[in-house]
Amino acid sequence: MITPKPLLRRQLNLATRHQLAASGIPDGTITSRTRPGGPWQRLLPRVYLLQTGPPDHRQRALAAVLYAAEPAADPLSGETAVLTGAAALALLGIRDVPHTPADVLVRAPRRLTGIPEVRPLATARWPRTIAVSGVPSTRPVRAAADFASRAADPARIRSTLAHVVQAGWCHPQDLHAELRAARLLTRPAIRAAASELVAGVRSIAEALARDALTATDLPTPLWNARLYTPDGTFLASPDAYWPDEGVALEIDSAEYHYTRDAWHATLLRRLRLESHGILVVSATPSMIRDTPTQVIAALRTLLTLATTRPTPPTAQARGHQQLQLFPRDA
Repeated sequence: MITPKPLLRRQLNLATRHQLAASGIPDGTITSRTRPGGPWQRLLPRVYLLQTGPPDHRQRALAAVLYAAEPAADPLSGETAVLTGAAALALLGIRDVPHTPADVLVRAPRRLTGIPEVRPLATARWPRTIAVSGVPSTRPVRAAADFASRAADPARIRSTLAHVVQAGWCHPQDLHAELRAARLLTRPAIRAAASELVAGVRSIAEALARDALTATDLPTPLWNARLYTPDGTFLASPDAYWPDEGVALEIDSAEYHYTRDAWHATLLRRLRLESHGILVVSATPSMIRDTPTQVIAALRTLLTLATTRPTPPTAQARGHQQLQLFPRDA
């Protein structure tokens, strides 16, 4: 028997029964080698892992695509089956999304029986595809939309979409367009999350801050504006910025300050802002969540003080458009 080594190199040591048979491996050999204690493993119906060690997350993701692909097609082509949703986002490094069950798109009107590990989703809107760690996947913007379509928890939708945009995998306007094309903006949780991202919000802490600010009479800030000195030198990108008053809100998570260098960088950023006349309110995500009134009070004080300052801040928000803050019930 000759093991199809080129195939296994392409497919992370995975193969379907159809591929093994096409390579000349008899059914009896497949059965004997996948018995308990044998050198191969049956991961999914008709999908085998040709190694003794446990599969990693990439192999499990690719196994889902192999299960869903048409038997005679090249499963790596992305033509008949492609990973999407949470499993695709997990491959990109998005945190706190489940690896299983893996959502896999198949072309409508084809129907495929789902199993606990794989949810086949028939679609007439076949996406452009990419390879992520060797696994055929939808682009991040489509994976995020497909995730949102299946998620029930508004907080999880909000967090995951923010992570996808914050990580740079897609632009918020492109995500908004994809959600509209999928007719998902009729769902309040998805519409609210998309509106926050279009407005410039990039994290759950910022979203909570936006909630708190929207309930007040304070001016609307710019979110994640890039600030420059008059000579064009980049200064900083505070989480929220009031350009007329020269006031910034910085939300600093302890998660990113475990090292001395990270904490030093945060203090240096604040020093740069203050050296150019910008008044800074610093808060942690827990302060935004648990004591928002104190954060609002500090902002209100600085915004009031800013109106009496004789010299305006020497910082300019460039390349940032103040986008509409969509009402949550719109």
